[in-house]
Amino acid sequence: MSRTVAFAYPGNLALNTGGYAYDRRVIAGLSDRGWKVEHLPLGDGFPFPSPETRRQAEVLLSGLPDGARLVVDGLAFGVLEGWAEREGDRLRIIALVHHPLALETGIATEDRDRFTESERRALACAKHVIVTSPTTGRALTSAYGVPGDRITVAVPGTEPGPMANGNDDPPHILSIGTLIPRKGHDVLIAALKRIDHLPWTATIVGSRTLSPQTARELEAQVVESGLEDRISLPGECADTRPLLAKANIFALASRFEGYGMVFAEALSQGLPIVACRTGAVPDVVPEDAGMLTPVDDVEAFAAALGSLVTDRGLRRRKAEAARRAGSLLPRWEDTVDIISGRLEAMS
Repeated sequence: MSRTVAFAYPGNLALNTGGYAYDRRVIAGLSDRGWKVEHLPLGDGFPFPSPETRRQAEVLLSGLPDGARLVVDGLAFGVLEGWAEREGDRLRIIALVHHPLALETGIATEDRDRFTESERRALACAKHVIVTSPTTGRALTSAYGVPGDRITVAVPGTEPGPMANGNDDPPHILSIGTLIPRKGHDVLIAALKRIDHLPWTATIVGSRTLSPQTARELEAQVVESGLEDRISLPGECADTRPLLAKANIFALASRFEGYGMVFAEALSQGLPIVACRTGAVPDVVPEDAGMLTPVDDVEAFAAALGSLVTDRGLRRRKAEAARRAGSLLPRWEDTVDIISGRLEAMS
């Protein structure tokens, strides 16, 4: 069969999130390697699509010819279980799972249970599954019954920018992540309030569009904390490398990460990291380059931040370790090579 693959994704592919950035890089990389990539936009609202959006998405996907290679982003695939069961034998479906839908923060228990069941059924129909971290791969095997030989790990690549300068006074703390509950920006702001007696400034970069309510709550939290002159919430940024280069500490209190591309990016630019010990974060952030705390532990997060703010020597040592770790990270061409090879094997 020709080197043709359809790539289906929900929502706006141009959004500045880790998942969409991964999809864009893979699509562009496959095209560069001679693949003819057909874009299949599935519509907005996933993983809670309207009945009409779901119907239109299924019609679009079912329009593919018999035997077509089809990569479907997991944000949509996990709730298209009925379609997958109807079409799984006709199409060569590859699920691209950034992290299981049920592990998103802030969803109701009934939705979590429904996502677990729908994603399990959908994954059973995929010919193969691509995951962005070994942690996600293990979760799909243990909790969703996906055999290990049907899983390929394709860790996100990095595109290093200028190395950060760790000696600014006061130090600047940078956080990058969409303003949604899972990213834990509320924990970061609360932790910064705990150390407001120390000298620092902070910027929290991330799109407000995916959860406008969360964005409003975070803005209110900053005002209520009396930190408006020290914490900036500028919205999303297309290229965060200049921001990372000007920062001194990277901090993100995510409640779960299937991989955490932004942590790899921070390492690649030599930033010491404060994060939570959850999901794939410990696999990405070495202990000598970062400080990992329990999820939702404001006091521990504040203590870790405070130690890096006040101890220049510690900050310098962590930054040096970050640079070493960052130099070993895969590049995007490595990621795309893995996926291209998997697609070739399905000929």
